[in-house]
Amino acid sequence: MFGFLKKESGEVVAPVKGKCIRIEEVPDQVFSSKMMGDGFAVVPDSDTVVSPMNGEIVMIPESKHAFGMKTKSGVELLVHIGLDTVELNGKGFTVLAKQGSRVKAGDPVIRFDKAFMEEKGINLTTMVIFTGGFDKEIKLSVYDQNVNAGDVVIPE
Repeated sequence: MFGFLKKESGEVVAPVKGKCIRIEEVPDQVFSSKMMGDGFAVVPDSDTVVSPMNGEIVMIPESKHAFGMKTKSGVELLVHIGLDTVELNGKGFTVLAKQGSRVKAGDPVIRFDKAFMEEKGINLTTMVIFTGGFDKEIKLSVYDQNVNAGDVVIPE
């Protein structure tokens, strides 16, 4: 009725428009071997990365190539935009949500300059990595399919 007794949604949405792939298919050993945690990835067709869950933005590095989140239920996740993008030192990224802000699934967090990144030969595959508190098996029905940013990929 007032929303304060409402249970937090546990659904996970696509972080960006594009083709959804298994984490094991990411051409980077750190991600594909699940060294940082299990998750999934999207090869982007667009330039705006959204929050995959309801929660708080707990970390945005100066390089702006990633952001960390924590939900009320304790799920911790990392959204990492592209491979080797940390080396750009923030060039080509625009932060749309502040560290410490609460966001809903689908809210824009970071925009990147797709043409600039492609010109530099950067692989823009964007990963969602669950670094803690997520106990569901990550087996999506949308692998190898196109998704829109904000589409539910892991139902509640």
